[in-house]
Amino acid sequence: MSTPRTLRNSRASFLSRRGLLAAGGALGAGALLTACGGGGSKGATDGDSDSASGPWTFKDDRGETAKASRTPKKVVAFTGTAAALHDFGVECTAVFGPTVLKGGKPDPQAGDLDVGKLTVLGNAWGEFNVEKYAALSPELLVTNMIQGTELWYVPDESKKKILGFAPSIGINVSKVSLTHVIGRYAELAASLGADLKAKQVTDAKTRFEKASETLRKAAQASKGLKVMAASGSADLLYVSDPGVYADLAYFKSLGVDFVTPDKVTGGFFESLSWENAGKYAADLILLDNRTSALQPKDLAAKPTWAGLPAVKAGQVSPWLSEPRYSYAGCAPLVEALAEAVQKAKKAA
Repeated sequence: MSTPRTLRNSRASFLSRRGLLAAGGALGAGALLTACGGGGSKGATDGDSDSASGPWTFKDDRGETAKASRTPKKVVAFTGTAAALHDFGVECTAVFGPTVLKGGKPDPQAGDLDVGKLTVLGNAWGEFNVEKYAALSPELLVTNMIQGTELWYVPDESKKKILGFAPSIGINVSKVSLTHVIGRYAELAASLGADLKAKQVTDAKTRFEKASETLRKAAQASKGLKVMAASGSADLLYVSDPGVYADLAYFKSLGVDFVTPDKVTGGFFESLSWENAGKYAADLILLDNRTSALQPKDLAAKPTWAGLPAVKAGQVSPWLSEPRYSYAGCAPLVEALAEAVQKAKKAA
């Protein structure tokens, strides 16, 4: 959800599921219209910024409770996680995961983070500078969980050492709705001192809710429009299971009619050779737009891709399969999908 960031030829056959997802298999991980979620936290409530004075705890989605004598301030997080916390008003000290593109521009997963002011412990799969992390005297590590209780982008080979420096929190982003994940991050942010009643947060939530209603109406009016979420590599087209990804599950709950692959392996997607890329009829394709996945211009030379009804109709829309789980991060994604559904016609 360790490998290079791109899938190349036959190398995909021996990538682990976890590495495959990180390298470019379609994954989104990816959320109730109110901030809600299981687990509990102590030390802050909505708008309580004085929580640093007492003991702090937060129960994560592993069922483990992170504890500290005071509210953590030196928070280190997966890039997308740090971006979500930033949207709620919590700043992280350092990040790990896709942060900066070639040329210095922020990776899409960095959201609105000022990457120039962040300590980057690793910019790709398998990278995590343990020594630099330790030197920060970290007080909390936070990341997503995509496969079971595995901490996303925390390398297996150094995991034990990394987790020895500070408490850690894992937030599950699979097989739950988008609003649930956003709610969990809102809860975590509040425990760290964020004010969930701040205008930037409430405005973002209002925008998200409005976009969701627009998508609901667009889906109702689409008259059987079939949507397929997918990711492309050199050898394979990955057709995503909408029940696994938090964003797709939410879109489906709003009425979007997704292709559901019937031979999912590894729990996330069906892998189709390019010869079989036309197995599922779709009018609109949501194509994974992470830097690790092939884009339409990269796929144009593949005859079976060019021959897909949605591609021939020009109905391919970008899909950020690893969104940042905040209202601010997800509202534009919902808006973009609503617009794509509104414009799309039956093609298959």
